[in-house]
Amino acid sequence: MKIEKPTIPKGTRDFGPDIMLRRQFILNTIRTVFEKFAYQPLETPAIENLSVLTGKYGSEGDQLLYKVLNSGDFLSKTDGSDIEKGYKHLTSKISEKGLRYDLTVPFARYVVMNQHAITFPFKRYQIQPVWRADRPQKGRYREFYQCDADVVGTNSLVCEAEIILMINEVMSHLGLMDFTININNRKILTAITDLIGEHGKEAAFCVAIDKLDKIGRENVIKELSNNGFSQNAISNLNPFFEISGTTEEKITQLETHLKNSEVGKIGLNEVKQTIEYLKDFGLEKDHVEFDLTLARGLSYYTGIILEVKANNSSLKSSITGGGRYDNLTGVFGLEGVSGVGFSFGVDRIYDVLEELNLFPKEFDASTKVLLLNFDAVSFKESLKVLGVLRKSNIKCEVYPESVKIKKQMNYANKKDVPFVLMIGENEIKEGKYQLKNMDTGDQKMLNLKEIIDVLTM
Repeated sequence: MKIEKPTIPKGTRDFGPDIMLRRQFILNTIRTVFEKFAYQPLETPAIENLSVLTGKYGSEGDQLLYKVLNSGDFLSKTDGSDIEKGYKHLTSKISEKGLRYDLTVPFARYVVMNQHAITFPFKRYQIQPVWRADRPQKGRYREFYQCDADVVGTNSLVCEAEIILMINEVMSHLGLMDFTININNRKILTAITDLIGEHGKEAAFCVAIDKLDKIGRENVIKELSNNGFSQNAISNLNPFFEISGTTEEKITQLETHLKNSEVGKIGLNEVKQTIEYLKDFGLEKDHVEFDLTLARGLSYYTGIILEVKANNSSLKSSITGGGRYDNLTGVFGLEGVSGVGFSFGVDRIYDVLEELNLFPKEFDASTKVLLLNFDAVSFKESLKVLGVLRKSNIKCEVYPESVKIKKQMNYANKKDVPFVLMIGENEIKEGKYQLKNMDTGDQKMLNLKEIIDVLTM
């Protein structure tokens, strides 16, 4: 019999217990902040109809959708001519569903389907995996978790300000203090596209300019040229590329450039109002930086957009991003429902915290104390002690077999268990047990209450 070497698809990963403890630390931190700001939990299916997903993420996003083949003989409704008509035509014949690309579009679909049961404004958070047929690399995976928070049914910019507050609070709780929240507005980018003489090409402009920090100015210009932007239009971009300074200085410079653009002035005022709300909230250091080149390539954004990057990490990709979308539900038949939301990239945050050694040490241990197993009498007493320790929410276990103590101690060392508890015949008689600190080697005879005090410090 041929033995197959087990593998997993590129861009996916297994998570062992040590990694899961750290991931849960991130997820629980984010979930706690979401609920503190009155967001409600929601889940949607892993698979959606392709009609829901396609056309919402731009041409590049559509290409990264994972399609699910129809059940049974998926070729039964096709013939040779379907292949000749190209992959898009063939896909429509053999696939009706796809894995979700993000959590925002399924959320919009949910809102429309449940509009009569929802109280607006509706604030929800969602923590689930998404899939993208992307090229795997460090910080970029084909399967990864997103933690979304969105509010729909209001145009108020206080929602954008609260998103920035939530980002600051999550980063603080994670111990990640050196980060930047880059902020821009799609209305400003629309205005720039008009002002350089390329009206109607905002989507192509945003896709190209969004890659500036990855491929550089020269390659962005090349991509704009390949997408039909004239040399005169590209030259007209130069004054915008030269804008620099603090957020306030950039806004002042941009006010001059956008003085004849109504949509541009609206976008700039939205940025200024959001920053003003942050001051009203009393946020001393908001980490916000106005970035005119921030575009976020997804086509549904219409207002404020933002991305977060860790400044002292080798990971250059954003760890958080989002923005305002004025009519995403419109494609599903519900017009005029504005929304704004953002997403934490758990996998990228994990990579940053690991690189910078920011995970709390206590999350390395799944077991706080191991009870050694000497014999049947010791084991029986250990079960009673386990019950008491667990009522005090102490993570504990007893070694299940009466084997050599050296083997049990090796087990504790390999699992990085910080304490072992020894319950022998003498200890049972005295009503005190030997508690050993595995880091220092110190041993003390303590009663159960004293042991609980040590383990819960």
